[in-house]
Amino acid sequence: MNWITNYMRPRINSIFSRREMPENLWTKCDECGSMLFHREMSQNLNVCTNCGHHMNISPRARFQALFDGGTFTEVAVPAPKPDPLHFRDQKRYPDRLKAAQKSTGEKEAMLVATGEIGRTPIVAAAQDFSFMAGSMGMYVGNAIIAAAEQAVKLKRPLILFSAAGGARMQEGILSLMQMPRTTVAIQMLKEAGLPYIVVLTHPTTGGVTASYAMLGDVQIAEPNALICFAGPRVIEQTIREKLPEGFQRAEYLLDHGMLDRVTPRPQMREELITITRMLLGLPPVIAGDLPAPTLEEAEPQGAEATAKRAADAKAAPAPEATTKK
Repeated sequence: MNWITNYMRPRINSIFSRREMPENLWTKCDECGSMLFHREMSQNLNVCTNCGHHMNISPRARFQALFDGGTFTEVAVPAPKPDPLHFRDQKRYPDRLKAAQKSTGEKEAMLVATGEIGRTPIVAAAQDFSFMAGSMGMYVGNAIIAAAEQAVKLKRPLILFSAAGGARMQEGILSLMQMPRTTVAIQMLKEAGLPYIVVLTHPTTGGVTASYAMLGDVQIAEPNALICFAGPRVIEQTIREKLPEGFQRAEYLLDHGMLDRVTPRPQMREELITITRMLLGLPPVIAGDLPAPTLEEAEPQGAEATAKRAADAKAAPAPEATTKK
C-alpha cells in the first residue's frame, strides 16, 4: 500500500486542503465593514464602493491619479535641522522619524510636485497623514514655501491637499512658527496673481486649519472630512454640551459658508481642472483629441458633393481637340 501512502494521499490532500490566502488582498471598510478587494479599492482611489467612505490615500497615489498620465516631477525641499530640541518621550524623535520613513517609504509628511492636469500646468503639494499624523513641522513649512516659490517662478497655480493632526509637538515652538511662515508663502501667490486652491481631506485639524489650509481662493473638501481647530470631544468636554450631528464635518461647514464645494475623490480631478482653468481665464478643457480626417472623410458627400463636382466641371477648361492625320 505504499502507492496509496506515497502518492494518493498527498494528491488528495493537495486538492482538498485549504490554501493560504495572502493577507493584503482584502481591506475592511472602516465605516460599513465591507470587505473590499484591494485592486477594486485602488481603482476607486481608496473610496468604499459600498458606502462611499473615503479612506486615507498616500500623496504619491493621489498624484498618480491627479496628473495627466500619472506623470509628475518632484520638487526638492530643503531639509531642516534634525531634532533641534533633542526631544524625547517614549521614543527619541529621530527614532520616530525613521520608523515613519520606513513604514511610508517617504522622506517626510509632505510631497511637492509639478505637472499637468487636463494640459494645465500646476504645482501641487499633499500631506501624508500616515507619516506621524501628517503633523506640521519645519519640513512641512519648507515644503509649502518651496511649492509657493516654484509656482511663482513657473507662473502656475498651486493646489494643496491638507491632511494633518496639527503641529508637530516634537519640534515645539518651531512647529508653531510654520503658521506665519506658510501664511507669508501664500501671500506671495496672491501678490503674483496666481490661484491657490485647497482640498481639505480627513482630518484637517489644529494649526494647519488655522493657517494655510483655510487661506485658499477656493476651498474644496472630501465628503465627511473632519475640519476643525479643536476636536469635537475637546469642545464637548469644555462647554459640557452635546454638539449637533455632523458638527465640524465637511457637509456641516459647507452649509455654514466655510467651504465652497464638497466633492467625492473620484470626481476631484475633473473639478480641479474646471476650477483651475476658470481662475486662469482659460477656455474649457478639451475632453479628447479627434484624429485627423482621412481623404474620404474630407471630401463632401451627397448633394453638396454633386454641386461641387458640377461647379468644378463648369470651371474647368475645355479639352483641346485632336485631329488624326
